[in-house]
Amino acid sequence: MIVNVSEAKAKLSKLIDMAYQGEEVIIAKKNLPLVKLVAHKIKSKRKLGQMKGQIIIPDDFLEEDEALNAMFYGEEE
Repeated sequence: MIVNVSEAKAKLSKLIDMAYQGEEVIIAKKNLPLVKLVAHKIKSKRKLGQMKGQIIIPDDFLEEDEALNAMFYGEEE
C-alpha cells in the first residue's frame, strides 16, 4: 500500500497496525515513494558474562597515579 504523507498523518495508527500485521506500507511525497513503514523486530537479549575471563582488571585499578593527577590538575605547590 502506498500512501501520501498527508494521508499517513491522518491514518498513522491504522498504518502502524497494517505494518505490524506484515503488510507493506510505503509513505510517499508528491507520489514519490520515500520510506517504508516496517514493524520493529526485537534483537535477542544480551547475554551477561560473555567476556568473563578475557578482561583482566589490575588490583591497583582504583588507586590514584600522581603523574596522571599532575597532568590533569597541574603540579601541586
